[in-house]
Amino acid sequence: MAKDVAVLDFGSSKITVFIGERGVNNTINIIGMGECNYAGFSEGEWLEPEQLSMAVGMAISNAETNSRTKIRHLYIGVPGEFCRCVCRNVNLSLNKKRKITDADVDALHEQGDTFKLRSDLTLINSQPIYYTIDDERRLIQPVGLSSSKLGGFISYIFAETDFIEFVDKIMEDVGIESSEYVCSMLAETMFLFDCVERDRWVVLIDVGYITTNVVVARGDGIVSMYNFSLGGGYITGDLATALDIPFAQAESLKQKIVLSLNMSDEDVYSVNTSRDAVENFPAKTVNEIATARIKVIAQTIEKCLSECQYDFPEYIPYYLTGGGLSYMKGARDALSKFLSKPVQTVAPSLPQFNRPHMSSSLGLLDMVLNQQAPIKKQSLFKRLFGK
Repeated sequence: MAKDVAVLDFGSSKITVFIGERGVNNTINIIGMGECNYAGFSEGEWLEPEQLSMAVGMAISNAETNSRTKIRHLYIGVPGEFCRCVCRNVNLSLNKKRKITDADVDALHEQGDTFKLRSDLTLINSQPIYYTIDDERRLIQPVGLSSSKLGGFISYIFAETDFIEFVDKIMEDVGIESSEYVCSMLAETMFLFDCVERDRWVVLIDVGYITTNVVVARGDGIVSMYNFSLGGGYITGDLATALDIPFAQAESLKQKIVLSLNMSDEDVYSVNTSRDAVENFPAKTVNEIATARIKVIAQTIEKCLSECQYDFPEYIPYYLTGGGLSYMKGARDALSKFLSKPVQTVAPSLPQFNRPHMSSSLGLLDMVLNQQAPIKKQSLFKRLFGK
């Protein structure tokens, strides 16, 4: 049984800390959880950096109180806005035909990492899209097979060094003794889709409150990753501006929206005001405002995917997760319409935690627990976390 681990996830509006352990039948047992709302980030910049340390400390403290444990080592998810993904073909000659070892695979990954001189980027994850051997078969696990050469299409994910240095200082301030960094979107993709699904290609769209991440993945790695600062919070902002109402009231109004219904001019959404009164808003107008923003989000997603230099199958559906659109009735269908693609909502399959906005946090916890398991090779752990 794996020991308990702690992970921290920077959402676009909330910081989440999970403490968990691996249960029977590969389940996840949540021992403790802590959350704290914060300003988030946009365009790769923290919106209120001076408040971040307090928010992180509160999320950690809440998790520690909830679990009655002290967090000393923390795995930190790096949001997509602070990550860069590079894929490359790498080849290694083994000189003679022999069995491939873990050391050979490590050497292959190391050979492809030519970014060590870049001080602005830090390698945090190295994952195979696939490996190849003499017969050019594409494999995920070549160790133990006989070949005179080893090749692979390797995905390298880097975090911005400024992000790591800034968060390291916060960890020191809040009393965390050591920390390691993981790409949140990689963990989320590996968690939400099994190896069979990933081998057929996956397009995952995580729409948060302020930011959206788009991932094209295959095998055990991410092929392309994109992000942009648009999310569910922008719908709230549009409603507040167009209807000239307070932001909090606009947020309550957004939660009433049902885009799957054809509203008439007489239909209204009723929202309580701060004075305990009820204010009505024309449902047709509200839906048009929300739909217009979803269209912009869809157009930006299309633009991101058009820049992907790797050809993924046209027939695969797109998957939607995150809290930005998943809970708005009819939003998924609207997104599908604007993308001209089937869109399916995906969420963790854990009882009590099967909510799209928890995909990233639980993905981090699952990935770390997988690498803590005794049956895993230490070399794989090193490759996964860029050590």
